Amino acid sequence: MPTTRTCSTSAASASAAASASSSSSSPYVRTHLLNQAPYTPIEPFDVLSAKLGREPKDIVKLDANENPYGPPPEVSEALSKLSFPEIYPDPECRRLRALLAEEAGVPPYNVLVGCGADELIDLLIRVVMEPGKDTLVDCPPTFGMYSFDAEVHGCGVHTLPRTPVDDDGTGLPSFAVDVDAVNALLDDASKNIKMVFLACPNNPDGAMLSDGDLLSVLAAARRNNAVVVLDEAYIEFAGIPTRAPWCLEHDNLCVLRTFSKRAGLAGMRVGYGIFPDNLAEFLWRCKQPYNVSVASETAAVAALSNPEYLEDVKQKLLSEKSRMYELLRDEPFASSLQPHSSAANFILCKVLSPMGGKAIKDQLMTEHGIMVRHYSTKLLDNYIRISVGTPQHTDRLLDGLRAVLSS
Repeated sequence: MPTTRTCSTSAASASAAASASSSSSSPYVRTHLLNQAPYTPIEPFDVLSAKLGREPKDIVKLDANENPYGPPPEVSEALSKLSFPEIYPDPECRRLRALLAEEAGVPPYNVLVGCGADELIDLLIRVVMEPGKDTLVDCPPTFGMYSFDAEVHGCGVHTLPRTPVDDDGTGLPSFAVDVDAVNALLDDASKNIKMVFLACPNNPDGAMLSDGDLLSVLAAARRNNAVVVLDEAYIEFAGIPTRAPWCLEHDNLCVLRTFSKRAGLAGMRVGYGIFPDNLAEFLWRCKQPYNVSVASETAAVAALSNPEYLEDVKQKLLSEKSRMYELLRDEPFASSLQPHSSAANFILCKVLSPMGGKAIKDQLMTEHGIMVRHYSTKLLDNYIRISVGTPQHTDRLLDGLRAVLSS
């Protein structure tokens, strides 16, 4: 049976989770959804402001891997001149797809744009997997939407946890994918594996996936008619090229990207994917026709018009990540937190302090207005994830940590 998760980030989700844990019933709802727990979202500024009794400008938000610098100035200018908002948007996002195709080195036909990469994850599962029969491989700790969408669509989830690797300063990943185990699952016909989701860099630890490991999984998936989805939401920070062109060589590889991180457009919800011909045809048939708004496409096109700004912001975030990482490895933090090296715009920290990760997260929030991420899962219960912000954000964070850890 697919696993269920607990959700308690807001009153609404807490209520829904409580209902999911009881014997919910409705004659109008699909049976497998009666005990489905909702996904755990991050709370926005206005909700946090009311909850904490602080102005939004006094809240340091380091819990959702958002880009604190925001989009290039061209975005605001383009949105102020938005034409024809009363007309439905281009269902094919032609302007944006042309730019993305040129950037990725693929034909425009192989690029689809979505309302965030989340929509494309959902679309892929709807198109590829048979409810009640097929199963996907999920390698936690990783992005929760892969298993969530599979469960919502009545598909199975085979959980294959990553292997914890102690970070000794050599750049080893925090959690490594067991490639041999993934391939063994694919080769086991009784498991009905239809999709494998992998992320590079992985969220929440920033671990990478080598070319050799990806090729190995692709080969095993290919001989078993399974699809591999590579999530590259954080690839801009990793210092390696995208594998998007590989989709033209491997007919079972899909690559997902987003504007949320590199372009500071998380609130506009613009994601995109590169897909092989034999999948792109059916994704085009099944996608919602007006899934990306005029404003969202306009913002994304404008963001791409200033690559110098995007590169400058990326370098600022990489520099600040290095500074924060080194500071966290020194006292007074080193005895309480163990930061893992990361190829993304966040740092996962193992909590060594007896107070535990949740208590640190809660005190930073309520006493200092600083948001970091804590996960209520077995694998990550004693970890916190910290997004990279501005230098001022890091300074606030370190001051807050000093106070919390010494209390």
